[in-house]
Amino acid sequence: MEVLDYKYIAKLVIRAQTGDSDAFAELYAATYQREYLFSYRYLKDEYLAQDALQETYTLALKNLTKLKDPKLVISWLNQINFRVCYKLHQKQQRYNQEMKAAEEILENDLENSGGGYIGNAEDSIVKIDMQEYVINQILKLPFTESQVILLKYYKDMKIDEIAMLMDMSRSSVKRYLKSGRERLAKVLQQE
Repeated sequence: MEVLDYKYIAKLVIRAQTGDSDAFAELYAATYQREYLFSYRYLKDEYLAQDALQETYTLALKNLTKLKDPKLVISWLNQINFRVCYKLHQKQQRYNQEMKAAEEILENDLENSGGGYIGNAEDSIVKIDMQEYVINQILKLPFTESQVILLKYYKDMKIDEIAMLMDMSRSSVKRYLKSGRERLAKVLQQE
């Protein structure tokens, strides 16, 4: 992956904020490979990654004038991309869980011919609700901590992969993991 020229990219942002569509196209060309790589590694699906990339740049274009410091555009794009990927992943996961629960209910219904399957469905729903609660608590953590925790524990990424995707050192990833887990533990213990 090529190294980005942050000063040049900041100049493109300034031009794009004034309505220069060519500058935004050039900004896209300079950054899309990195953003696509993140989306693909997060979602592990080529088509979902393309959808995420499209939504990321659509949101970026709509909100570009709100970006106060053009030098931070890469971090800003990363945050948008992460949120988009997270939402797409959640939708996909909910769909998969609902389908699995429906299949289990049908299988139990066929096996038991009408009785005893409701408890399993309720258990599945309680488990799904608990997972959603924990994920919502993770999302309330500071952004970098939540991103690192989700990538490590929900996407099963290695520390080296996270460090590369987030453009930080391994020790920073470990530090964010540790502080994020500590904060999360305090929140969950209070509940």
